[in-house]
Amino acid sequence: MSPITATAPAPSAAVVRPAEPEGGQTRVSGSGCSSCGSSSCPGCDSKSVNKAQGANQLTEEEQRQVEKLKARDREVRAHEQAHKAVGGQYAGGISYEFQQGPDGKRYAVGGEVPIDASPIEGDPAATIEKMRIVKAAALAPAEPSAQDRKVAAMADAKMAQARAELAQQSDETDPNDREAGKENKLRPSLNQQLAEMRGEEPEEARSTVNPDGSRAYQAITELAASIAA
Repeated sequence: MSPITATAPAPSAAVVRPAEPEGGQTRVSGSGCSSCGSSSCPGCDSKSVNKAQGANQLTEEEQRQVEKLKARDREVRAHEQAHKAVGGQYAGGISYEFQQGPDGKRYAVGGEVPIDASPIEGDPAATIEKMRIVKAAALAPAEPSAQDRKVAAMADAKMAQARAELAQQSDETDPNDREAGKENKLRPSLNQQLAEMRGEEPEEARSTVNPDGSRAYQAITELAASIAA
């Protein structure tokens, strides 16, 4: 099985995990304000809630990393699904390589589709057709990778080899068939055989003789008949 891999390079962003909030999250308790001790302090409690929410938000840099990972994920999945769709029965299941983003989600950053590029033993014609599908599957994505082009070149080479085998098979016909062909060439046609039995010229031969030649032939035939009588 020849693997067909994703095309674009892996993103430069390193694997990062959600940052832990500095100093921990401030919890709001019903017994009193965590800052001033009051049982009801809208100002202090509002600050505590905003601090807790801000700890879970991404920074601008982290958000840019997430956007890049999302774009990469879409690209990789479209690439591998193109291989899979065109490869049909010769394509295996898609496998992905994942990277976790700052948001804690996993994004596909690489992948491959195993494809069966082996020739069909004893059937070069079927091998040629199979290699056409393999090549089409390798070049199916919008931007084939170096590995994709390598698989396509391998399919071309196997197609050329299968064509050579097919030509060799057509040259190596059965000796009995060749002898039969020679006999057919030497065997006279049915019209010729009937003409010989009647002592006549075959119709094919008469059709090629000009009128003067036909009359001369008839005169010779009548003369021979009179002498025989």
